[in-house]
Amino acid sequence: MKKFLLVLVLTLFFGFTQVNAQNFSTHQVKQGETIEGIAKRYFVTPFDIYKLNPDAKKELKPNTVLIIPISKSKKPKVTVNKELQGFKEHKTKRKETLYSLAKKYKVTEDDIKKYNKFLYANPLRKGDKLQIPKYKITEIIEEVATTKTYTVLPKEGKWRIAYKFGITVEELEVLNPDMAAILKEGDVVNVPNLEDEAQKEFDEQYSYYEVLPKEGFYRLKLKLGLEQEALEALNPGLKETGLKSGMILKIPLSNPIEGLIDDEFEAINLTSKIADYDTKHIVVMLPFRMHRVDFDSISDAKKSLKKDPYLNVSLDFHSGVLMALDSLKSLGVSLKVDVYDTRYEVSEVSRILRENDFENVDAVIGPLTPASFNKVATELRKYNVPVISPIGTKLKLHDNVFQSRPSSDLLKDRVVNFVKSDSLVENVIIIADTKTATIANSLKRDFNSAKLVLSRKNKDGKDEFFVTKEDIEGALKPGKNMVFLETKNEGYASNVTSVLASLNNKIDPESNEKAPEIILVTTNKNSAFEGDQVNNTHLSNLQFHFATAAREYSENDNNAFVKKYDKLYNITPNKRAVKGFDLTMDVVLRLVSSEDLYASVISAPLTEYVENKFAYKKKMFGGYYNDSVYLVRFQDLTIVEVKQ
Repeated sequence: MKKFLLVLVLTLFFGFTQVNAQNFSTHQVKQGETIEGIAKRYFVTPFDIYKLNPDAKKELKPNTVLIIPISKSKKPKVTVNKELQGFKEHKTKRKETLYSLAKKYKVTEDDIKKYNKFLYANPLRKGDKLQIPKYKITEIIEEVATTKTYTVLPKEGKWRIAYKFGITVEELEVLNPDMAAILKEGDVVNVPNLEDEAQKEFDEQYSYYEVLPKEGFYRLKLKLGLEQEALEALNPGLKETGLKSGMILKIPLSNPIEGLIDDEFEAINLTSKIADYDTKHIVVMLPFRMHRVDFDSISDAKKSLKKDPYLNVSLDFHSGVLMALDSLKSLGVSLKVDVYDTRYEVSEVSRILRENDFENVDAVIGPLTPASFNKVATELRKYNVPVISPIGTKLKLHDNVFQSRPSSDLLKDRVVNFVKSDSLVENVIIIADTKTATIANSLKRDFNSAKLVLSRKNKDGKDEFFVTKEDIEGALKPGKNMVFLETKNEGYASNVTSVLASLNNKIDPESNEKAPEIILVTTNKNSAFEGDQVNNTHLSNLQFHFATAAREYSENDNNAFVKKYDKLYNITPNKRAVKGFDLTMDVVLRLVSSEDLYASVISAPLTEYVENKFAYKKKMFGGYYNDSVYLVRFQDLTIVEVKQ
């Protein structure tokens, strides 16, 4: 047992020796000390200490040994005042020197000479009688804050500022609880008070990657293709700190992959960046199923249109494609366009691929259905032809696949992050039913203190899809309440929104507390919120927020596409037609402004059109997905984008 303890002590000793050698020190916690106080003493931030001592977040026990990083902050100016208090007589003995005397009495050699002036001309001898000054020494330490203010520069977003000052985005947000989701030039934020030479410079010739939880050097090698030594060479200080979740690494310039980070870019207008006027070959594949349409009479044809949803969807989407082709032609873009009817049959898709030459096609838009789309993407991988899905979200992301519709997880995350970023929220409530229990539990993990309100049940334990006023009133707090409503039942949505609207900003006459303000949100805006039973006035009253892949264009925008479509077809375009226009414009403009569609992911990180925007990122092993969505809300019976 004694041997074990000896080994343990030696291990700790050498461990701490290594820590000191790597620009760290240690601190033994005393009774009553706090992390904030310790951080101030060593001129670091609490985040710096938590990075190296994660257990300290839970509890700070006396005698705990903390690893403290050497501060990169500005050091305080220390002024030493010496006040003469008197003298002590000393008779020099044999072998004594000025150095040994200065050390013995904790003064300087100059101090001794100053009051024994004969020593300026003569050496110290045995028997010399000296006057040794006694001082009262006080140190005046100039207060230096661990943080300072910083003015946001052009093109700077949160992650660039976090990288510059050696912290994570999360730490930057904690330092700035009221910071907007997207920073603008001229905004003022709090940052660590680092010396100028300790700040990192952003380099446009590199990409930047945010370390994910539980990622080590081995995983990064698989994902980024970089050895540990290469990462340490690119990121000075990484060897000492090791990998930490949320830290930002500089890596060689590469295609966007999962985990790679970008600033909140402004959308690029590609119409002004057309550089290639060579003819591009585009293929559009849609399930028209024209072989099923009865053309014997106009009435029969109309019946076919009403009965076949795939034909309706295809015609709407194709009408938008045609409008885009006309607009591109006016911009001087030369195109060869082939349109194929996939008939909603994989066998027909196989025939089309077999009987036509796709080797030199620049891009394929469609098919709409997953099985047909996967067949096209798989067959065209050998030619490296990009295949763009207009509506799919659960696709096999082969390396030539572009999923233009954002995933439901991205929509959910956008709403959750919006709620988390609002520092004025006093309370979070989750209202759900049995069928949405999974999402409710997920939200409960995101918001630990949230209150859960479930649908009332009948005697058999089944949802009756209603709650009472008392159910919700008991969960509300004075101030701002964020309420998640997760359901696919229209009647339940109607009941809950009606009750919430009746309680919103209602003042209790017997209480001096401020009234509860209710903001309604959902992670899944579905048809339940669009039915006739749901009152849009209630949704406006509750400022109903949700994330969406496509915003609604406003008639006040005076959009040229909408006006032209209305004039041509005598009807305003629906979402399918707008998607056909937006997607075709984006694909072609990316092709004619970059080397190819893959290169455009870097050169055009964000594009935006009538209702849709596109910001493609690459999966670690696979294709590209659209990483951009809109956050919108009801306002005065209209839906407007939430600018943050």
